[in-house]
Amino acid sequence: MVATLLKETEPVEELERKDIQGILLSSYSHLYWAFYVLLEVREPVAARSGLAAIIDKITSAQGKEEGASVNVALTCTGLRKLGLDKGALDSFPIAFREGMSSEHRAHILGDTGESAPSEWTWGSADKPVDILLMLFAPDETKVNAQLDQARALFPANGVVQIPPLLAAQRYPDNREHFGFADGIGQPVIEGSGRLERQLKRTGHATEIKAGEFILSYINEYGLPSDSPAVDLARDPRRILPANASGGGDLGRNGTYLVFRQMAQNVADFWQFLEESTRGLDGKSNPEARERLAAKFVGRHRSGAPLVMAPEVDRPELGNNNNFGYAQSDPHGFACPFGAHTRRANPRDSIGDDPKEALARARRHRLLRRGRSYGPRAADPRGSDQEERGLHFICLNSDIERQFEFVQQTWINNPVFDGLDGEVDPLVGDPKKGKGWLTIQKDPVRERVHNLRRFVTLKGGAYFFLPGIRALRYLSSLES
Repeated sequence: MVATLLKETEPVEELERKDIQGILLSSYSHLYWAFYVLLEVREPVAARSGLAAIIDKITSAQGKEEGASVNVALTCTGLRKLGLDKGALDSFPIAFREGMSSEHRAHILGDTGESAPSEWTWGSADKPVDILLMLFAPDETKVNAQLDQARALFPANGVVQIPPLLAAQRYPDNREHFGFADGIGQPVIEGSGRLERQLKRTGHATEIKAGEFILSYINEYGLPSDSPAVDLARDPRRILPANASGGGDLGRNGTYLVFRQMAQNVADFWQFLEESTRGLDGKSNPEARERLAAKFVGRHRSGAPLVMAPEVDRPELGNNNNFGYAQSDPHGFACPFGAHTRRANPRDSIGDDPKEALARARRHRLLRRGRSYGPRAADPRGSDQEERGLHFICLNSDIERQFEFVQQTWINNPVFDGLDGEVDPLVGDPKKGKGWLTIQKDPVRERVHNLRRFVTLKGGAYFFLPGIRALRYLSSLES
């Protein structure tokens, strides 16, 4: 078993909660409904005034907001339109500056075919997004009221909405549209005060240095995470805190937000599992269908991990995250090497030294903040033509080392953990593999063939989620 990770003896950096946007420390699980509003800046002067007007309404990490929460993030084009100078823009990492839809990054991420940027409804070069406005409320009526209020202000604030996205929500059972429990095993930011809560909920918590998720704090390498900066001459009012080089630290208390709209073809997924598990007589085999679905995911529908419940679902283990693979399942007989959850976080299983493997995995963790959109399917195997999927959102301080590494080296790697020609069966790019999933067994392995794409990317972008002081600075810029 993986040892429970306790607080280290070295000093813990105090988080500047008043300057941190709330979504960095909270998933707003008590606010079930959300709108992710995509905006294009048409009039920079008005947009800066509009940003200044809402800063005091933005939810910080200082305390819990019971009624509603608001957060804001910006793309590189958005920062440029607001008037951020070239020197400051060049201090951002290249992944952020190039953007998710660039040819190079699309290749890295496996965004090809029907998921290629040329097919997106938003986020591509010809359909740019500048600002992401995130609205959260406890119910549908209140979140709709939030959106209506915001929309009424858009014209005066020099922005337009493009295109409207469906409302997103967290279901009480925390299951996504394929039917599996989601959001299990989130890392804990050191200094957030959430360690004990996570230990109580799942029996295990991986506490990660704050710098892995918050810019300018110490990361897992023992160094401050890289942060964009501005020349002090361009901050005459000294709105920003100073960095070690004497410049203005634009990134401090901020992070990078990855947003990908992932449409889920629920009917096709379950129909494929049905076809793949029929008996020789052609009859349906529901038990085999459920087992194969769990092999795809690495957990049962309840969330119970296969390494702890290899044969049948055990709902009492649904929140359990206290496990590794190196000792309990070294050959993949319980959880296949290629299963989604094992690829997304291989824990202690990559390499010969489990302890070192865990240390490496800590440097590639993500904070997930996504939510499902669209109605649940009444019949998972029936096609109702409804639009549904996941607004995948994750936070990280290094897009390349965290999100893109996971996507390229683990999710879409055809030789991951010794495999040959296969990618993540749920969200991988089929063109990078041979269309199969290997299910390790003794004495003879099994293979599921003719895999197809069950999740299609509809849009995406890299955003900068600034601290509150950085937002004030951005709103003070002049053309």
